[in-house]
Amino acid sequence: MSNTTITAEPEVTLDDVLQAAQAVTARFPDEYYRELDKSGEYATDFVTAATEAGLHAVMVPEEYGGWGLGVREASVITEQINYSGGAGAFIHATMFIMGILARYGSHEQKAKWLPRVASGELRLTTFALTEPNVGTDTSKMQTTARLENGEWVFKGQKMYISRAGFTDLMVIMARTSPSPDPKKPGLGISCFLVDIRDVDPKQLSMRQIPVMFNHHTYELFLDDFRVPEDALIGEEGKGFRYLMDGLNAERIVVAAECIGDCRWFLERTVRYANERVIFGRPIGQNQAVQFPIAAGYVNMKAADQMRWKATEVFDSGVNAGAESNMAKYLAANASWELANVAMQTHGGNSMAVEYDIERKFRETRIFQVAPVSPNMVLSYIGTHVLGLPKSY
Repeated sequence: MSNTTITAEPEVTLDDVLQAAQAVTARFPDEYYRELDKSGEYATDFVTAATEAGLHAVMVPEEYGGWGLGVREASVITEQINYSGGAGAFIHATMFIMGILARYGSHEQKAKWLPRVASGELRLTTFALTEPNVGTDTSKMQTTARLENGEWVFKGQKMYISRAGFTDLMVIMARTSPSPDPKKPGLGISCFLVDIRDVDPKQLSMRQIPVMFNHHTYELFLDDFRVPEDALIGEEGKGFRYLMDGLNAERIVVAAECIGDCRWFLERTVRYANERVIFGRPIGQNQAVQFPIAAGYVNMKAADQMRWKATEVFDSGVNAGAESNMAKYLAANASWELANVAMQTHGGNSMAVEYDIERKFRETRIFQVAPVSPNMVLSYIGTHVLGLPKSY
């Protein structure tokens, strides 16, 4: 890594990781993100600082220039970013995408890409999965890739791809063959790591999608987009399994982002409830104000415990599908609950841009939709944990 704040060695502690993240986030207060929200510009300065500090490379193995740590440490970083008023989404994809490459890529792929990502030579990576006509039914994806004269040729469309216009490497999921088993529709989907610098815009074009928060989201059009044969990660047709593993890590770091949002809302709401005096008393003295804040705190603490459990399971190498889904579900609900409590407690001031409440309110709302909706989590738990019949 270049200009890293710490060196990944066995004695690196969780507190070391937190301090490294705090050293970066302290330079970017609410005012920074407020101005970005107003201008619509990308958080280039923050991403540069985070990359120079090596925060994005926490899950890259040491031999390739990363910290060699787990999703536990990655979650501490994303929590701190959101707690500081920012969004872990600016760098979190690189964390779990490089984790996919580190676990399933070939030695040649890892040697080629991981050091260049860890050093910051290559800009952050992004993940091209969602499609307009498929949504959460990922196994029905329509983007295809066929092998032709030593190249993979992609045809299809992707949607809601964050940071696509500010990245050098992209993981693209595509179907390379029909599934041979109707009961396993994910078979036949493959995973590719693609260098998108200097691509032919006729083959890969992008259109930015205006959304309610400033995360820079794009629609992609792949029209006979050609990449080298060695872009395939792991075995052909088994990418869906790699995807699920990567999404478990994503759900954990997103759960931590929700916890960070919870802490951000709580800190400001408690302070305001203590300072705001109406009818001759602080509004926080009123149970109608006090109890929702306290309930939000309780729910945040419960969600946080599941976050730590999920990191423990994932980093042990065991399938963390249940734990990561539950952590994301609980944390997203807690952050949305506290967002509403913050809005209500601040009253009319919650609408004022200078308080930042409305901005974070908009940003934390996404976690009720992505990266997995509450209903999909409950469906997973019902089917895979409780043994109930599959509902779809």
